[in-house]
Amino acid sequence: MLQVSTENIGDMAVIECEGRIAYGEAAELRDAVIAQKRARMLILDFSEVSAIEGAGLEMLVFLQYWAQQRDIQFKVFNPSYSVRYRLEQASSAHEIEIASLPEVMALLMQAENQMAQESNSPAIAA
Repeated sequence: MLQVSTENIGDMAVIECEGRIAYGEAAELRDAVIAQKRARMLILDFSEVSAIEGAGLEMLVFLQYWAQQRDIQFKVFNPSYSVRYRLEQASSAHEIEIASLPEVMALLMQAENQMAQESNSPAIAA
């Protein structure tokens, strides 16, 4: 069973996944990602993903393509060793990007700074 939760930070969406990504669960992941049409950056946090099967890999390839068509950056963060191995096998053909911790931390800081600047900017009078 896959559990998915989303946190939006500025124009970034972090989608936290927990469990297995198999045939039935792939649709849940798809729905969570596609709901983020306004995001400019999608990070799938796979810290708690125990396994990914063929249907899950196919869905990631589809989602990466979907994001690319909308000019949305798409990254996977912190997969386990076995999940990373499966992703790297798929990545050789489809370029699924695995983000490092320093990269994700920098992106989060950038998104938070952007939010702070937007909230502090004066309203434009009509």
